Amino acid sequence: MAISKEVLQELLKEYKNPEDLLGEEGILKELTKALVESALGAELTDHLGYDKHELGEKPSENRRNGASKKTLRSDQGPIEIDVPRDREASFEPKLVAKHQREIPGFSDKILSMYARGMTNREIAEHLKEIYGTEVSPQFITTVTDGVSEQVEAWRNRELEAVYPIVFFDAIVVKIRENGHVANRSIHLALAINLEGKKELLGLWTAENEGAKYWLAIVTELKNRGVQDFLIAAVDGLTGFGDAIRTVFPQTEVQLCIVHVVRSSLRFVPYKDRKRVASDLKGIYTAATEAAALGALDEFCLTWDEHYPMISKSWKNRWTEITPFLSYPPEIRRVMYTTNAIESLNFSLRKVTRNRMAFPTTDAAMKLCFMAIQNISKKWRMPIKYWSQALNYLAIKFDGRIPV
Repeated sequence: MAISKEVLQELLKEYKNPEDLLGEEGILKELTKALVESALGAELTDHLGYDKHELGEKPSENRRNGASKKTLRSDQGPIEIDVPRDREASFEPKLVAKHQREIPGFSDKILSMYARGMTNREIAEHLKEIYGTEVSPQFITTVTDGVSEQVEAWRNRELEAVYPIVFFDAIVVKIRENGHVANRSIHLALAINLEGKKELLGLWTAENEGAKYWLAIVTELKNRGVQDFLIAAVDGLTGFGDAIRTVFPQTEVQLCIVHVVRSSLRFVPYKDRKRVASDLKGIYTAATEAAALGALDEFCLTWDEHYPMISKSWKNRWTEITPFLSYPPEIRRVMYTTNAIESLNFSLRKVTRNRMAFPTTDAAMKLCFMAIQNISKKWRMPIKYWSQALNYLAIKFDGRIPV
């Protein structure tokens, strides 16, 4: 609803400097107070069924009974308001509920800052510095804990029947357990749906990871509605590929090239890393599998004397590394995963790195969920070359893509 120029001119007629508008006693703060109190007064009128100064017979015996003071946290600093009461104490305000201590929308700002990786103490300091509002780290924890139900609903939501491509990966966070800090992996399943848009299917973590754990993850996805993955790119965890094939036997499992290259470079000192990475690129960008084998042979001649474990690793996993070599460039660009799962992981690491250690696994999962809700706002457009990729997949996997 637009505010008329006349009303604005009346509000601003005493405005002489920014302090008059945004300061501790500025117009904006006074206007917020007046609007909230007016809204609460209107709520009470609706509750009682008659206006404040209405004459004549009233529809009930209940009457207005003054007001009580309440201080609210807000963007303009603390605001003291008068909350109207009724004699029967049956009035339940909706705009500012009985135990609510902030202007609606204030908690959203806390959640937004938390989702961007700020710690509870940093949020408290920011609110005090910017808005002049003091909140305790415990209050921030209470606000963010309210997200837990959303996390569970999101993790159990119904999924689509078919996802052309899904990437399984993990990020490592530190969790404080029994007085010790331990690394814990949070596993992610990022899919490309039929529209070519990225969609995170779920988050999982467990103390013990193994074949049963991977099987449980894939089974959960099936129970939530998934009937088929055409291609699954995994990060090389032992048993994960077998778990996927057990539940989805037609799925083509592909090792994530980014992880294979990164694993190879662990054997290489910094002085040779660029040259080794460049020679490895010649393998996974080859036009055909035969050309890739030729590039691998050349790599062996150049580097086996210094780093024999690299070529040995590639040869041992060759059948899982090379399926994508049968695809055209459009599909390969998607399956390299640099712009998909790696981009997501980078964004999640940015928001988790401020935490020396999370107090619980649930706290880590909560932050990852909130960060993903923020990150996924950018996933509105299909990935590049998706139309060409989907056409190719529809032919290769005939009958498995709904039409």
